[in-house]
Amino acid sequence: MTTFHKAHPAAGARPGTLVIPAGSPPPRLFLMQYTPDTLEERELAGPAAIPADLPAGTVTWLDVHGYGDEAVIRAIGERFGMTALALEDAVNAPQRPKTERYAQHQLVISRVPMPQLDDGLILPQVCLIVGERYLVSFQERPFGLFQPVRDRIRHGVGRPIRRSGPDYLAYALIDTMVDRYYPIAEELSKELDDIEDALLEEAESETLARLGRARRRLVMVRRIAAPQREMVNALQTDDTPFVTPPVRAFLRDTYDHIAQVTELLDSLKDTAAGLSDELLSLVGQKTNEIMKVLTLMASIFIPLTFIAGIYGMNFEHMPELHYPGGYYLVLTVMAIVAAGMVGYFYRRGWMGRRRRVS
Repeated sequence: MTTFHKAHPAAGARPGTLVIPAGSPPPRLFLMQYTPDTLEERELAGPAAIPADLPAGTVTWLDVHGYGDEAVIRAIGERFGMTALALEDAVNAPQRPKTERYAQHQLVISRVPMPQLDDGLILPQVCLIVGERYLVSFQERPFGLFQPVRDRIRHGVGRPIRRSGPDYLAYALIDTMVDRYYPIAEELSKELDDIEDALLEEAESETLARLGRARRRLVMVRRIAAPQREMVNALQTDDTPFVTPPVRAFLRDTYDHIAQVTELLDSLKDTAAGLSDELLSLVGQKTNEIMKVLTLMASIFIPLTFIAGIYGMNFEHMPELHYPGGYYLVLTVMAIVAAGMVGYFYRRGWMGRRRRVS
């Protein structure tokens, strides 16, 4: 997990300035064109290979992986008539999830959480440009997010995804990304449950570290889930010609899904805050118990130290100095004092089990 870092142009740069993320690979272009009965799928050599005509009744999906060549990105934008601001939002990641309507297309910015092997998270951005007969998707790297949708298109002869337009394809892609929130939220919920069980046993420093990692992941997912919910809600309520009424019904279902996720994340946030307070309280209570034991031990030994100090002085004419049983007498007195103090502490409820107050 990393802190927030956004690629942005220099102060005063003109609108539409592209800032390519460091390390982003050169763009690879994957084209799918389909009708209810036909499908053409191939990787393009470059923007020049994009079909010049987009026939009526055919959906064209261009999936762009990588931003490493600004000239290629701008050529794609010119081919599909993208505005400079839309192209800037597509490349200058990360953006806040949102949707904006332009004259020739609808812009959709989406974010999706993806787990990593090191118990971390990445939050890649996906930009969708939805036109009347086409959809262009931009990803900084090939994350493999849309393989289920590709399989549905390949095997979907006669099914809704092949009989519908690019707005339905956009819905399928957004719904696929929203579905990826569920495993992350469920994993966080299970992690917090495990931490709560660990707290009931004993508050350890490792438990505190686990709670800290879980809270950081929770903050990262909540940061993108709330605007993602707003984006889906805007798509299914705004009057845009690029989303047809039948697709709005599917988007309402997607909105329900992301709403469930955000509500769960809000609940987990409260749970994590409560666990943090409980953990700190248990640590403080454990510290107080330790200090209590040390204080009681010191209180018992203070009078014994006083007696030992008195009889340890080297004056020649001390009482009982030459008494044969003086050593045992002093030990007996010290034992009686210690026992008396222990009994007093016990009756006060400072040692052992507390007495019930009637």
